[in-house]
Amino acid sequence: MITIDMTMPLHIINILLLAVILNIILYRPIRNILEQRQEKISSLNSDIDKFEKNRQQRLEEFERKLQDARGKAKAEFDALKSATQSESNEKLAALRSEVESAKAGQLKEIESQFAAARKDLQGQVSAFGEAMAAKVLGRAL
Repeated sequence: MITIDMTMPLHIINILLLAVILNIILYRPIRNILEQRQEKISSLNSDIDKFEKNRQQRLEEFERKLQDARGKAKAEFDALKSATQSESNEKLAALRSEVESAKAGQLKEIESQFAAARKDLQGQVSAFGEAMAAKVLGRAL
């Protein structure tokens, strides 16, 4: 059983005094350290958020610039391709017209040679016909 005597208030005072001393010596510094640690953690978390936002902005800017560069490159490629195609078409048309004119010239030359050969052969055919008729008939016509 608990007996209440003079030692009881002394023990209560001793416990309260011990609580005050422990609070001053041990608990307050630990709480201050925990508060500082919490502040440091929250500061680091805010820095992490800032860096994450900065990273995201830079990534978006990089993607945007990359898309712009791709668009410009495609437009330039298409323009060069179109210019090359039109230049190729012009050269091809010039070559075709040159070939057509050469073909027409050669065709005219062949036709004139053909006409000359026909005229020459016509003359030879009539001479050959007269010679055959003379041989068959045995007399000159």
